[in-house]
Parts: sequence; C-alpha cells; structure tokens
Amino acid sequence: MRVLRVVDLTLPLDNGTTVYPGDPLVDIRTTGPDGAGFHVTSIGVGSHTGTHCDAPLHFVSGGEPIDAVDLGLFAGPMVLVDVRNRGDRELITVDDVAPSLDRLGAGVVAVLWTGWTAHYGTERYFAHPFVAPAACAAILETGVRSVGVDAMSIDETVDAEHPGDGWPCHGLVLGAGGVLLENLAHLERIDFARPFLSALPLRLTGADGSPIRAAAFDLG
Repeated sequence: MRVLRVVDLTLPLDNGTTVYPGDPLVDIRTTGPDGAGFHVTSIGVGSHTGTHCDAPLHFVSGGEPIDAVDLGLFAGPMVLVDVRNRGDRELITVDDVAPSLDRLGAGVVAVLWTGWTAHYGTERYFAHPFVAPAACAAILETGVRSVGVDAMSIDETVDAEHPGDGWPCHGLVLGAGGVLLENLAHLERIDFARPFLSALPLRLTGADGSPIRAAAFDLG
C-alpha cells in the first residue's frame, strides 16, 4: 500500500483564526531570543480552536479526556454525507442524511459536507446549518462513533441573537463514547473514491478537546 495523494482538510491556525463566540482568541508569537540562532514560538489557543476534535469530557461529566480516547476514533475510512442543500441556520434532517446511511458503519468516519468552508472568515460562517437530533441518532445507529462537519459546530452556533436549544448532537455523539471533528475544510478537493481520514489530536492531559491536523489520504 502507498499514499497516492493527500488532501489537507485543516483551517490555518494563526492570530486571525475565527473562534466560537466567547472562546479564547489565538495568540501565537515568536519568543526565541534574538541572535541565538533559533526560533521558539509561544502558542496560546483554546482546546476547540480552528479544526479540532471534541472528547466525551467536553459535554459528559466523567467522560474520557482527549488523552484517554481511543486513537482509532480519529482515523478510518471516510464517508462524505452530502448535505450542501441546506441554507443559513437550517436543520439537516433524517431525509438529508438517509441516502448515505447504507455506506456508514462501525469504524467509518461520517463527515457532514455542508460546503460552509466557502464562508470562512465572514459573519455568515456562524450561520451554518446544523444537525437535527434525529439525524444524528440515525448516523449513530449505523455504528459510527466518529462524526465530522465542515462548519463551526454540529449543533447551532449560539450567540446573543440565537440562544439555540442546547447542544443535543454533542450530547448524543459524546454520550455514546464517540468524538466530533469540527471546522474541517476543503472537502470539495477530495476527488477519489475511498478517502482515508487521519485527524489526530495533541496528547493534552485531561483536556476536553484539541486542535487537529486533518487530512484525507488516497491509498493505493
């Protein structure tokens, strides 16, 4: 087996990275001493900054932290669930995901493809479509425990004008011992039939999530 192609699915992580309302802003700076012949970078980010993953601890009291989660949940055959037919703050329903359910199963990473990366860096990025609990439950019923999305969140992004209805899909996926991959990007660049996803987190002791470097591999 060999790698024929790699597609980076990660947003850039820098001081301009868009963060969830209320989350810490990114603070990255070079701190190495001048004239020392090397550079050292100080990196200040929240655990859910940029392209990142959620561990069960994020929403489940007593749930596993990111350093205890089975690494197998962060890699596997990826199935794109095409839901690009949804608009601003629209629900992704069971009917939307139904055509893809027969391709899902244990060990598969189900990635909801909203197309919302096109709005990254604008206010509209916060107005992404989000998943109905029944649709999320239908995905989990196939045996999937790794769910991704190319948007800020699988649930509605909450702000002063949109209080939302809690984070039901976070509770469903993380409550089932699964993981969420959010702010994935550039899914349209995957033009091969059987992508393999790798989205490994940092080994942050006791943390509820981590930035990831996500990539799709064409394996031959």
